[in-house]
Amino acid sequence: MQPLSLHDLNALVRRSLEQCLPDAYWVQAELSNVRVNSSGHCYVEFVQKDPRSNALVAKAQGVIWSNIFHLLKPYFEEATGQAFAAGIKVLVQVQVGFHELYGYSLVVQDIDPAYTLGDLAKRRREILQQLEAEGVVTLNKELPMPLLPQRVAVISSATAAGYGDFCHQLQQNPDGYYFRVELFPALMQGDKVEETVLAALDAVNARKDDFDVVVIIRGGGATSDLACFDTYLLAAACAQFSLPVITGIGHERDDTVLDAVAHTRVKTPTAAAEYLIACMDEAAGSLQELASRLREVAMGRLAEARRRLDDYRKGIPVSVYRQLSETRLSLQAVRHEVAQAARASLIRQHHSLELLGQRLADASPEKQLARGYSLTLKAGRVVKDAALLQEGDVVETRLHRGTVHSVVTSSQ
Repeated sequence: MQPLSLHDLNALVRRSLEQCLPDAYWVQAELSNVRVNSSGHCYVEFVQKDPRSNALVAKAQGVIWSNIFHLLKPYFEEATGQAFAAGIKVLVQVQVGFHELYGYSLVVQDIDPAYTLGDLAKRRREILQQLEAEGVVTLNKELPMPLLPQRVAVISSATAAGYGDFCHQLQQNPDGYYFRVELFPALMQGDKVEETVLAALDAVNARKDDFDVVVIIRGGGATSDLACFDTYLLAAACAQFSLPVITGIGHERDDTVLDAVAHTRVKTPTAAAEYLIACMDEAAGSLQELASRLREVAMGRLAEARRRLDDYRKGIPVSVYRQLSETRLSLQAVRHEVAQAARASLIRQHHSLELLGQRLADASPEKQLARGYSLTLKAGRVVKDAALLQEGDVVETRLHRGTVHSVVTSSQ
């Protein structure tokens, strides 16, 4: 047998494949590598993995020529909101090709975005189902929003226009509410989003007592950048975060897993600022309502006090007259009682005086003399001791009737 050159063999393989597989085929696969060269051609690697072990079971190189790629890429990304990049599952229409120099490859002719959308939706559902099974999917939503969310930790790109819009909206709020905003930088697109946002969340958590809320925002951009917010680790971290998380990721049509677990989801960074201002408005309205109710209660109390004072004022003359009448009657009764008591006291004292007079009368010298006693005086003074008399003294003896003068001859 005549030996073949390698080129001849590869040419035979090419002709055989073209004859055996002349049609285009729809193939399900995962993109493991995507590379676009300077000519605009896109070179990909298709893989298939075992659903249980995740081990590779098939692999093939693919190519999308530039004239097809510049049509398929925007069509796919607009329809799915997902970047045409490694890691996604696709349904592509391919023709089997073989080149003598470059070997076997699949030439992509078309792509079905619906298949990828279904896979993305399935992946989001699986993440949410896992979080729900762990009992954390609604934890952040259940946190109470602070009445005055003024201390705001922002996770965003420092150069993002959305961050500037957010700060401007807060600073220019019509009622002049004060907000303290601190940026924790993170990437908002690309394959580093999960890593940098998680690091920013860790930094905020280390100072959680310094903040009231966390706001994750990015400005407008391609919807294909949203897949980076559909990760389990990022969703789990936000769902279990100790502060309310507000997302304003700059898209209106689609929700990410991060939006689903956040405390509050708004459409844009500006809307996130408006939400915080609305919270302040609500608190101010509540304070105004309380102030109004307090004023009403105070005015009611004052009115009631005025009515009571007026009633007291009107009742004072009547009360005074009644008190005077009662006092007058009491004084009359007391005066009568005092007069009776005085009379009784006078009678008692008069009787006592009569008794004393009688006793005095009974004790008088005349009464004693009438009983036979006599009274001896010397020089007009009563003699009580005979030893005081001497012989020759003249003494006077008073009797009941008459007086006797004697000369002392002896005394014992």
